[in-house]
Amino acid sequence: MSSPKQFQEKCAAVFHSELRLSIPAQISKALIAAASVLLASTAAFAAAQAPAPAPATSERITNPVAEFAGIDKITGRIITFDVYVDETVQFGALQVTPRVCYSRPDTEQPKTDSFVEVDEITLDRKIRRIFTGWMFAESPGLNAVEHAVYDVWLKGCKQKSDVPPPTAAKAETGKPKTQAAKPKAAAESATEPADAAPEPAGDDPSSTN
Repeated sequence: MSSPKQFQEKCAAVFHSELRLSIPAQISKALIAAASVLLASTAAFAAAQAPAPAPATSERITNPVAEFAGIDKITGRIITFDVYVDETVQFGALQVTPRVCYSRPDTEQPKTDSFVEVDEITLDRKIRRIFTGWMFAESPGLNAVEHAVYDVWLKGCKQKSDVPPPTAAKAETGKPKTQAAKPKAAAESATEPADAAPEPAGDDPSSTN
């Protein structure tokens, strides 16, 4: 019969062998469970921090009319005038021709631009190209046309204008014609010339029978 000390040693040996077999398995399961929880919490945190998807950007709007502003540096007069796309309008010694005019919907941040060609009529009646490029309504000073006498910049793009379209002018004249820029608020002349006033009716009151 073994002594109590020997019995304790045998129990300790059995306990240590079982501990060596059971602890690694428990640790592995705990590590796997902890890793799964960590991955799940990381994914949830990343989803919460991710920015919301941006709304789909609407296509830009193509407009048939470009609105310009111009200043005569000599007189200090500023006028606003509309120009149809591919039409040429003369402002002072400059000829302005927009090729496209784009804008954005009202629900989006404004972004209005136009591809413009500007020619100068020189003193010897020659035409010289002084500007070809994009103008931006939100940044009028970025690509504005700076001339010795005239400055021109883009104000906006429009779907319609009070100015008759160039097709109507072509139908009347039979050929395209360069128009002169006119103030936007200028009213059409409806008065008759003074020499066209009608003759008074009846006899002359100063004559005597």
